[in-house]
Amino acid sequence: MSEENAKKETSKQCGGKKKAMLAYGIIQISATVVSAISLAAIALGLCAVKQESKAFNGCVQDVIAEGNTSAQAVRFCNGGKLKK
Repeated sequence: MSEENAKKETSKQCGGKKKAMLAYGIIQISATVVSAISLAAIALGLCAVKQESKAFNGCVQDVIAEGNTSAQAVRFCNGGKLKK
C-alpha cells in the first residue's frame, strides 16, 4: 500500500505542473499566431508603400518630361503648384 500512496502523491504533485505546462503551451501558440498576423499586416503595408512609390515616380517622370526641373516635379507631385 505504501507504493500506491507514493504514486498517488506523485500524480497529485504532477497535476499542477501539467496544468502550468498546458497554459504555457497555449500562451506560446497564441503569441506565435499574433506574431504571424502582425508580420502579414506589415507585409501588406509594404506592398501599399511600393505601389504608392511607383505612382509618385511616374508623376515625377511625367512632370520632368514636360520640361520642369526635378525639384519642381517633386514639389508638384507632393501636392504643390508648378512655378513657371
